[in-house]
Amino acid sequence: MEWNRLISEERLGDKKTASQASRSIFVQDHDRIVFSAPFRRLANKTQVQPLYEHDHVHHRLIHSIEVSSVGRSLAMRIGQWLVGQGLISPGDEHALANIVQAASVAHDIGNPPFGHSGEDAMGSWFAEQFAASKGLAREVDFAIQPEFTAFEGNAQGFRILTRLEMRRNDGGMRLSKATLGAFMKYPVTARTRAALKASGETSYVGLKKFGFFSSEETLFDDVATTLGLPEERIGEQKWWRRHPLVYVVEAADDICYNIVDIEDAFTTGELSYKEVVTILVKVAKPRDESAGDRSQAEHVAMLRAMAIGQAIESCVKAFIDNHAAIMDGTFSGSLTEVCEMGEMFTDMRQLSNDHIFTARRKTELEVSGRRIINNVMSGILPVYEDLAAVGWQPESLGSRSQQLVRALDLDLRNLTTPAEALHALADYTSGMTDRYALRISKMLSGH
Repeated sequence: MEWNRLISEERLGDKKTASQASRSIFVQDHDRIVFSAPFRRLANKTQVQPLYEHDHVHHRLIHSIEVSSVGRSLAMRIGQWLVGQGLISPGDEHALANIVQAASVAHDIGNPPFGHSGEDAMGSWFAEQFAASKGLAREVDFAIQPEFTAFEGNAQGFRILTRLEMRRNDGGMRLSKATLGAFMKYPVTARTRAALKASGETSYVGLKKFGFFSSEETLFDDVATTLGLPEERIGEQKWWRRHPLVYVVEAADDICYNIVDIEDAFTTGELSYKEVVTILVKVAKPRDESAGDRSQAEHVAMLRAMAIGQAIESCVKAFIDNHAAIMDGTFSGSLTEVCEMGEMFTDMRQLSNDHIFTARRKTELEVSGRRIINNVMSGILPVYEDLAAVGWQPESLGSRSQQLVRALDLDLRNLTTPAEALHALADYTSGMTDRYALRISKMLSGH
């Protein structure tokens, strides 16, 4: 891969737009994302703690902003090294920083309500529909059913960015291909990944999940071709190696959720002050471990900030050490795993698994979230079934379905197939905030 192609300013769906002296293409990308409705809705979507009343606990929007800040710092440091090596031109380090900042702020934009348990709930609901083999589900090609049964927020995010938001079905937000490349953690469809898995070829990190739906495959093909991402094939099906900046976005996300989740767990009382300080001191390496005249919360916040700084330094070194493999597409790990602090990240993940992700309150709310999502999707499905029955003509819907369309503000434009209808149902459900999903569930069930 070549850096001059990887940081292309060309926009998806719009080749005329150019950078402005005061506002580059990549800064414009960032601004388009943060002013979008899907980004605003992240303010009421679960990060780790669902429907929490404490104002200082992170939600998806704050997490995304923090990831973009860490990602920008990582990319600037890496960019300065690349300039020193003569691999990019002076000034392009700012382009790298802006690309990563934009991709980072969008990295969770496709997540449904109730976090990863929401993804599981949506996938389980779709699986039940396909198992029953009736209505719309019966008409969906078996090969693309995993797009629904293993519902993936990353793929939904790419769909939002490139199809649904702003210029619908015409490039979406029309972001730069560099930003879209840096966003794409898993450059493969569910269909292709299934074929690779059957042949035993899913060891590459970019094949851990699928990253875009078949409906957006041609859009990513366009992005990958412009950027020069290495293309691989299995039969007639294609997949691609990751854009190098994906590893930077991923590292920023890993740094934030590992370190900040621990701070949140102190705030909510799931981890003691002593437990949190012990592990943060190990990561932050402060010259003075004592709190001094700080409160416990102030001490934890200071150590969290220092820990993030140490993690950035360690991940920059890991990127530099693995630059050759990253650029030829053979690197297949994460920067937080291979960096000098890898063992500490493992310890933090273990602490979170033991005390945070399995906390009783979180588990109880996840159970409730599953029921809420099931109620919503089961309550809305009849509208799409009715739409198919009247030849995909919204104006011909019966009175009950029209009432639901008005009450829920359902978007029924451009739907002509069962797969498109189920994607529209997923678009609506995944776009909900936690509290809105709860309200609609109650309305649909009459409670």
